[in-house]
Amino acid sequence: MNNTYVIGDIHGGLQALIQVLERAKVQVGDRLIFLGDYVDGWSVTPQLLDYLIELQKNYECIFLQGNHEEMVLKWLQNKEDNEIWRFHGGQMTVDVYEQLPIERRTPHIEFLSQLQDYYIDEDQRLYVHAGFTSQKGVAYEYFRGMFWWDRTLWETAMALDTTLTKDDERYPKRLLLYNEIFVGHTPTIRFGSTEPMHFANVWNVDTGAAFTGSLTIMNVRTKEFWQSDPLPRLYPKEKGRN
Repeated sequence: MNNTYVIGDIHGGLQALIQVLERAKVQVGDRLIFLGDYVDGWSVTPQLLDYLIELQKNYECIFLQGNHEEMVLKWLQNKEDNEIWRFHGGQMTVDVYEQLPIERRTPHIEFLSQLQDYYIDEDQRLYVHAGFTSQKGVAYEYFRGMFWWDRTLWETAMALDTTLTKDDERYPKRLLLYNEIFVGHTPTIRFGSTEPMHFANVWNVDTGAAFTGSLTIMNVRTKEFWQSDPLPRLYPKEKGRN
């Protein structure tokens, strides 16, 4: 049986992605679910996007959209230049692309334009970059941007009273809709953890690769996970988003 793996926020760290795929011994035909935020942070975003595009030839890849893809796509399409985005990692992306031939952007724009909002697998596991707010599920979300901006889902899971049972009317309805939920977006290093965190049925696998942390890949069935070297060690001459 082929394995399914979920990969946290990469933020331009191509070397980290190569490391975790090797350390997890990912095999041809395995399913790779990427939670978004491929761009902004380290200096090899264009090369990373090239690598992801090629990866589809040997693996079943599910590419979800993150908030950084929303912003970088608008910039690549000359639709919007966001100073806040530049401050939060986008400036490195701008600097790198401005050194490349303009035609390098075309396949990346096409790739970024086809990202999925969320993914639900055959075992009713939900994968989404950030979260959702609808009490009826992702198909009923009133504002699409919640999929890559919402933090309330993760905060709800973290704050859940562990004495509540699932049949208690106070139990968050969102958490009952899916057997498991995998998110990124909110780095676990903010809570003092360099590893994935788990509350209720929600797993957070963004382990801070944009900053001082590592990139994480997790087997969604066994929960075994592998991590890259800390990103500052892989890119010692750069600051990332630090």
